[in-house]
Amino acid sequence: MARSAPDSAPLAAALGSTARDAHGQATGPSRRGRSAWRILARQGTLGAGALCLLLIAATAVGAGLLWTRDPQAMRPIARLRAPSAEHWFGTDHYGRDLYSRTLHGGRISLAVGAGVAVLSLIIGTGVGLVSGYFRRLDAVVMRVMDGLMAIPGILLALALMALVRASLQSVIIALMVPEIPRTVRLVRASVLSLRELVMVEGARAIGAGTTRILLRYILPALVAPLIVQGTYICASAILVEAYLSFLGVGTPPHIPSWGNIMAEGRAYVQLAFWIILFPGLFLAVTVLAINMIGDGLRDLLKVR
Repeated sequence: MARSAPDSAPLAAALGSTARDAHGQATGPSRRGRSAWRILARQGTLGAGALCLLLIAATAVGAGLLWTRDPQAMRPIARLRAPSAEHWFGTDHYGRDLYSRTLHGGRISLAVGAGVAVLSLIIGTGVGLVSGYFRRLDAVVMRVMDGLMAIPGILLALALMALVRASLQSVIIALMVPEIPRTVRLVRASVLSLRELVMVEGARAIGAGTTRILLRYILPALVAPLIVQGTYICASAILVEAYLSFLGVGTPPHIPSWGNIMAEGRAYVQLAFWIILFPGLFLAVTVLAINMIGDGLRDLLKVR
């Protein structure tokens, strides 16, 4: 049964009172939303990058709703057709619709970038906290990290992929390993300075445990630089995944990723350049957008 007008009036009045403070200014979620928009408006780089990445992520997640076809469906009679009203991005050498494959391939590339960034930050932060806070472990941990950093990341990823079966999880692990030392060094350098602050010394004086000091006083100060570092790791992982797939040692060939699509089209680039053009454009715009977000966050959060 619908509520009467007298019953809804107090509720409306209460909502109105909570939406404004004593000076008549908006508070709560509406004010926070306007503040976020103002920040994006002031930070043009951050806003443009976030908008581009949001659009690309939306097309990847909603690929099945954007007039796409089965990305694996083959039509040999329609092979190597140029972009047209029927096939917006053209077709490949198997007659598969490149528009569908490009949008679905975004899921794989974005999943690899996000997975590598999150796992690298989690593991690298944990190791960096321990290395920077406990001096006895620092020398051993950092020598291991230096050894990993001495090997070029792409070569280390190639070696790891040669040892395991090709899969999405294997690619994420292979790309995560070279990124961990960089995160460890970033966190360690910050912890070495933060552990000497007065608030940390005071926490030790009142008997606070090591875990409490690390999680309550040191870790919050690392959030801003880690967020910025995560954006760069994500962009790098998407690029390296494309390199590995282009070389034939990345995700399995039957999985449509931007690197796989371009790898399959390199033999036909003179006959059908669009096989490489459209996934390459999506790859370039995605990496550019993530780097723009990282630059904008660095300026906004004043990370040095």
